[in-house]
Amino acid sequence: MLRIVNRVLLGFVGLVLVVFGGAVLAVGLGVDPPSWWPYDSPNDVLLSDADRTRWRDSGWWWPTVIAVLAVLVLLALWWLTAVLRRHRLAEVLVDTGDGEGALLRGRALEGVLTGDAAEADGVERAHAHLTGRRNAPEARIRLLLQPHVNPGDALRTLTTEALAHAKDSAGLAELPAEVRLQAAKHGAERVS
Repeated sequence: MLRIVNRVLLGFVGLVLVVFGGAVLAVGLGVDPPSWWPYDSPNDVLLSDADRTRWRDSGWWWPTVIAVLAVLVLLALWWLTAVLRRHRLAEVLVDTGDGEGALLRGRALEGVLTGDAAEADGVERAHAHLTGRRNAPEARIRLLLQPHVNPGDALRTLTTEALAHAKDSAGLAELPAEVRLQAAKHGAERVS
């Protein structure tokens, strides 16, 4: 969801900047603007003295400007932290059965998942990535399959072996996974 919001917001901001920047640049280069455009000539200013000082004497103006700018800064900081936040799960909470618990490094579980998935018959390459919360991890697995492999068989093997092994060894009730399968492409070879 955040990825979609990020792309839509970036696209919208970029479109607004390109449209208004391009329009101001076009007027500055001497292109005749439409009648509704606020700038008429290359010598026209973006904000006149009257526009800049119009609300200066009103008591509500500066608190409103500061509040709007503060909200914009907070939204920009939230957006930046959301984009830069690590999406990789750092640790997984393992139920030890004694009422306590242990922490397993997320990269260790990713390594085991990757190794088990890569050992399956017909898998040329595998990569696992953990997301979610530490008490409810989710796996994202990419498999590069050899051309002769049936994808259904590869997925069944992954589910019954690698994912089941990881789920059982970490003591998880469930380990939902998103699996992306891709067939390897090999170049043609000359046979004599």
